[in-house]
Amino acid sequence: METTETFESLVRAEFTPKTTYLNTASNSLLPARTVAALHEAALLRAEGRPLTPLFEDVEACRAAYARIAGVPATRVAAGASVAAHSGVIAASLPAGAEVLTAEDDFTSVLNPFHVRGDLKVRTVPLERVAESVRPDTALVAVSAAQSADGRLADLPALREAARAHGARTYVDFSQAAGWLPMDADAYDFTATVSFKWLLGPHGAAFLTVPEDFGGLTPLLAGWVAAEQPWDSCYGPVGELAHSARRFDLTHALFTYAGLRRSLELLEELGVAAVHAHDVALADRFRAGLATLGHAPVPAPGSAIVSVPGLGGRQPELSRAGIEVSDRAGNLRAAFHLFNTLADVDRLLDALSG
Repeated sequence: METTETFESLVRAEFTPKTTYLNTASNSLLPARTVAALHEAALLRAEGRPLTPLFEDVEACRAAYARIAGVPATRVAAGASVAAHSGVIAASLPAGAEVLTAEDDFTSVLNPFHVRGDLKVRTVPLERVAESVRPDTALVAVSAAQSADGRLADLPALREAARAHGARTYVDFSQAAGWLPMDADAYDFTATVSFKWLLGPHGAAFLTVPEDFGGLTPLLAGWVAAEQPWDSCYGPVGELAHSARRFDLTHALFTYAGLRRSLELLEELGVAAVHAHDVALADRFRAGLATLGHAPVPAPGSAIVSVPGLGGRQPELSRAGIEVSDRAGNLRAAFHLFNTLADVDRLLDALSG
């Protein structure tokens, strides 16, 4: 009981939504501590004070995300988008290499491999990814949780199939990191954005790489990718960072100032506790849908629930103060730590009318 009370008290102190917000799969609410940090960061600039604390925030975020992802901080790069990280991975592949992907996965995971023009991109249904890995597959690229409907990839099976055939693995945790316990060390490359389940502002994305960098070239490297960034502002970088920081992109400093506080909150709560909370709410919604005669897309164990045929109700729900998404005609509800049983019941009541 004490753990539950601590969870609830921490969350209620940080979030004061004015709506029934069930749209974390698009972007999360910001904790109060994050809003305060963003304000303070803006004041540093407005008042002409040194920005040193903001650069310290970047490294604090890198370390916190590394703990959540289960890898050393030296294997975490701080960038701006999953698409940029995917592009670096795509550029590392030889012409003609096969990339195995899931049907209708999120564009940022897929498109960089397609625009190369000289790669063999093969697409299969999500549930067939693991069985579709073959000896000439160079890379398997997939989201841990599908953005459109919350379906979870069978990551252990994917990992074992890739290992058996000598393929590398690239997993996008954007719709999972923060609520789904993750082990980035089990995959060659992983990526995630900051503004969904990690509770942060827009503008940051993390990449994890193997200790040997997995054959990646830091094509987007600027001065922050140097071993000594402040000594590398002019001319070519003489010495790239010895860690994954060589894949960093120039940091959106305000974002990291806020994200640092968001990650602190997640660590205080514990991803395991957040997972239990989020999935319990999603399961309650699934059960309620059944009583209303609606069948969601099967996605057991996911914090995201997608209901075919109800996406068109999104505008009226928004007018009623309930925020969800319309994805290809499906109503998508995404449950996170700031949601409550009352939120689930309010959505169900609205859908029953």
